[in-house]
Amino acid sequence: MTLSKPSKYAIRAVMFLASKNEGDKFSPSNIAKEIDVPAPILAKTLQVLVRNNIISSSKGRNGGFYLTMKDKQNTLLSVLKALSEFEKLTTCFMGLPRCSDKEPCPIHYLVKALRTKMILELSSKTIEDFAIGIKNGDTFFYLDQEE
Repeated sequence: MTLSKPSKYAIRAVMFLASKNEGDKFSPSNIAKEIDVPAPILAKTLQVLVRNNIISSSKGRNGGFYLTMKDKQNTLLSVLKALSEFEKLTTCFMGLPRCSDKEPCPIHYLVKALRTKMILELSSKTIEDFAIGIKNGDTFFYLDQEE
């Protein structure tokens, strides 16, 4: 189960925006530079998130992408669903066309427990919840490439 690059970029962009002050607006190129991703792909991805009411944007000289308090109540699962990635969380880990509780692959039940927990966390925690973890130092969101 691997997410697409646009989905990874979207999650990084949402976490970046969530770590900023409410109402601070950023252009796609500024966000792309800050999170070290290609700007053209990110710009298209951000537009999908706007169309799905996950993030906000405004046009004009002082425009850009941003998160409102309402936006921060969305979940990361909603980000993945907007980008048609939810299926990747539910399909066979080995990529087998037929895998289910009735006809499990060799690692079906091992992965099922992990998948169930991950989907639960992604659907119950808001973007704000993840941002609070970053702000409190409980989790880390490194934007530089140094280790």
